[in-house]
Amino acid sequence: MSYIAGSRAVDAVSVTHLREMVGRIGQAVDRHIVGSAAVLEAAFPEGVHAPRSLTSDLDELRTRFWIATSLHRDPNNYVYYGNQQGQFIGLYRHSEHEAELRFKEAAGDTRTIFRFSGIDGYLDFSAREKRVYNPRERPWYLAGQTAPSHTWTEVYIDFTTFELVATRARRVLDEDGAFAGVVATDVSLKDLNEFVGSLKISEHGLAFIIEPGGLLIASTVGANVRLLPDGTSARVNASDSEDPLVRRAYEVIREAGAASGGRLEGPVARTLEGPLGDAVYIAFDRIKDDAGLDWITAVVVPRSDFMHGVSDNLLQVGAAGLTAAVLALVIGMRVVEWVARDLRRVADAARRLGEGESLPPLGIERQDEIGDLARSFEVMQYRLRTDRLTGLANRETFTRELERRIGRRLASGRKGDGFAVLFVDLNHFKDVNDALGHDAGDSVLVEVAQRIAGQVRSGDLVARYAGDEFVVLLDSVDNADEVQRVRAEIEMALAAPYAGDREVTLSRIGFGGAVGMALYPHDGTAADELVRHADREMYDRKFASRSPLSGRSARG
Repeated sequence: MSYIAGSRAVDAVSVTHLREMVGRIGQAVDRHIVGSAAVLEAAFPEGVHAPRSLTSDLDELRTRFWIATSLHRDPNNYVYYGNQQGQFIGLYRHSEHEAELRFKEAAGDTRTIFRFSGIDGYLDFSAREKRVYNPRERPWYLAGQTAPSHTWTEVYIDFTTFELVATRARRVLDEDGAFAGVVATDVSLKDLNEFVGSLKISEHGLAFIIEPGGLLIASTVGANVRLLPDGTSARVNASDSEDPLVRRAYEVIREAGAASGGRLEGPVARTLEGPLGDAVYIAFDRIKDDAGLDWITAVVVPRSDFMHGVSDNLLQVGAAGLTAAVLALVIGMRVVEWVARDLRRVADAARRLGEGESLPPLGIERQDEIGDLARSFEVMQYRLRTDRLTGLANRETFTRELERRIGRRLASGRKGDGFAVLFVDLNHFKDVNDALGHDAGDSVLVEVAQRIAGQVRSGDLVARYAGDEFVVLLDSVDNADEVQRVRAEIEMALAAPYAGDREVTLSRIGFGGAVGMALYPHDGTAADELVRHADREMYDRKFASRSPLSGRSARG
């Protein structure tokens, strides 16, 4: 009975843990690609026609591309355009002030590289490429040429760096409405691969990201690109991975996709038989967006990695029970019941934790593996619900609370019981890390969290959403003016001076924040709708403050 209860507890915790890990990877992917659409719109705003001549319109194109690469310089530091004549212009940002322009005027030319400083700096010749670059043959051009709106390419090997890249592209029309060319921005997958590779899953666990066809994007084990005998590079398919656990996991994912008719949705968690016949846990999810991105994330852990403590505890309990049975049957039964009672409490806690409920203190003070497991649940609940750096609620906690709030509103049916969502994004936080270092950047995030929390009521919820993004759930608000007031107070608080030596640097950088808002039910009736609306409005405010047409500094 002890073993069964412990096994069930481990099963419940394992599934929750794997789903959380899959969710973390999904958040990292979302953070990596979220700014790409805004970058393309800044480079070629909707309604702006293709230039008749790249040479005559060079200054205007360079200005727009500089502004576009300022929005999300990490990772969208490269914006480029190619047309039907085989001409090309691209702007690559090396840093806040340094960039290079890649340009070719004739289809048969190689690209010329110019280095420059600042948005309108002098173009200084740097180099001329040896290989002819034909934009019309590249994956991003072929994808954007036929797509009616924004689209993602399949992941491919970059022409210059030979690293994996995904590109978001959009077709550009001429004055007559005919196709003229494609504008695109790259998202290097190197940082995403390093993030997945750094994940501490378990002793023998692993994680990976693939395209539906099995080609690896990132993995904790093995490479995603291999060198061919002729010196060229090719991508690695999960079915050809050197790791048998990756191959087995992909086989299960492929079978699940076939069983669902290609409509695989997640997160999915299940137990499978590993390559050595042992039990293995797997959780996987599908990541999609409105531009056609379609990736699958997976986390795989052998069951034995979770069962060490329970197995050791079973041996100890069995030995103690056998000795107690020899000495006295009654004492033995008491010991078994004592262990089983605590295990039942642990199993119940695992079930509730898996269902997203808050756990009260378990009150298990044992100094053995069961006590360790009970205390680990309490620590796990704190970690699952709290951002470690700032002490605020995390993204998962915020989303669940927002969904509960919407559910209570629908159940009550009261129209006056309104609430709002604020989406806060920091300006130039990447520059803070570059100028002061990551430790100072972390301390700035902690102070930002305190400032935001100081502008709202104790009953409101403040959470760190991702990186330098925060969200606020304002409860019991009656009108938009009240939300506007809170938004203004938060933006003023973020723009206020910061103590110490940081103040000069932050003031020079133009550090602050932009806040978007969404009111329920006016701007959405579902949690993701409200967050997206607030996110879009935040980007509108941020971009408006940076546009030269707004009358405000482009560095704001």
